[in-house]
Amino acid sequence: MSVIDPKLLRTDPDRLRRAQEARGESPELIDQLLSADEARRGSIAAYERLRAEQKELGALIPKATGDEKQQLLARTKGLAAQVKDAQATSDEAGGVFDALMLKLPNPVFEDVPRGGEDDFVVVEQVGAPRDFAAEGFTPRDHLELGQLLGAIDMERGAKVSGARFYFLTGQGAQLELALTAFAMAKAAEWGFTPILPPALVKPSAMEGTGFLGQAAQDVYHLPADDLYLVGTSEVALAAYHSEEILDATKLPISYAGYSPCFRREAGSYGKDTRGIFRVHWFDKVEMFVYCAPEDAEAQHQRLLGYEKDFLSLLGLPFQVLEVAAGDLGLSAARKYDCYAWVPSQGKYREITSTSNCTEFQSRRLNTRARYEGGVGPVATLNGTLCAMTRMIILLLENHQLPDGSVAIPEALRPYLGGRDVLLPV
Repeated sequence: MSVIDPKLLRTDPDRLRRAQEARGESPELIDQLLSADEARRGSIAAYERLRAEQKELGALIPKATGDEKQQLLARTKGLAAQVKDAQATSDEAGGVFDALMLKLPNPVFEDVPRGGEDDFVVVEQVGAPRDFAAEGFTPRDHLELGQLLGAIDMERGAKVSGARFYFLTGQGAQLELALTAFAMAKAAEWGFTPILPPALVKPSAMEGTGFLGQAAQDVYHLPADDLYLVGTSEVALAAYHSEEILDATKLPISYAGYSPCFRREAGSYGKDTRGIFRVHWFDKVEMFVYCAPEDAEAQHQRLLGYEKDFLSLLGLPFQVLEVAAGDLGLSAARKYDCYAWVPSQGKYREITSTSNCTEFQSRRLNTRARYEGGVGPVATLNGTLCAMTRMIILLLENHQLPDGSVAIPEALRPYLGGRDVLLPV
């Protein structure tokens, strides 16, 4: 399994060392890979030499007689043992190389900001937060609003399923269904094929997309079935064309998947414990694109543009951030996040994310395309269009009125039967 082009490892290892350092990872992995690659290639060459000699002897034996034939047979027997040993050595060397390759993150682009979680760069500000003080009232948070509207029930969520679970009820359930219909309609308008993917996937899909590396602690595993609950429909959408050769003339291929998402939220103890901001299950509409590698950066801007359009249609003030290299997931070479304003917290919080995974996932999943010059890997990209729980938070808090009712953005009204406001119950 090769997660990057092996030619890059051999011809420009310094590029990979710099990418590792940018992520805050050890460049020593590159040296280990170079050694493993040399051992792997050497063992393959040795095996092939012995196999060639074996075939050559095999062709001579039928023509030989007497002592010469006996000598050839003896030589063939000894050679068979050598071939078997050489194959075992080659397989072992290949296994070492593949295991190291699986640890290698996607090399980040050279111009991605350096640093960690707090070293993002704000590249754009869209809209401005409401001045609630000027309007003469203090904004309620989403949970208080949700209770007034009969929309969110945390107590029964905890009773039935435990902490970080919830029920969306009445107008809350209607709001999610409206958001889902709106998001899928916009995606179809933008040329995405709607998909309802499975929320359970095989280990190969999880590993192929890079979610069994640094993100493994956040993943739910069902050992009895050896299946994983997805944390995003990106996993199923990326594996959809695994082990396939696509028609390059059909690229880009764009999908919009709607599915439940499950996350352990490991390491988030004590963070965002109130309400539905950080939960173990939520539903999401995710955009996913397969394209030619040279088109990936343009497709990335396309996905970001759709995320911005969607947030703007819902009347939400937000910032666009470029994420620093040390905060990128295993598969992303570049990532943009949109952070929308949460009035009750007085700050911007993450609502969408879009990543350019270049050829990283397609190489792991063996998804290729037939181009004019031959068969080669594709690039994959993903982008959140609507993460339901967080979008509900933002709509309730940003569009609340003094009496606890919530104005519905004009674009969403057709999906709520024409209603322009959610009223307390």
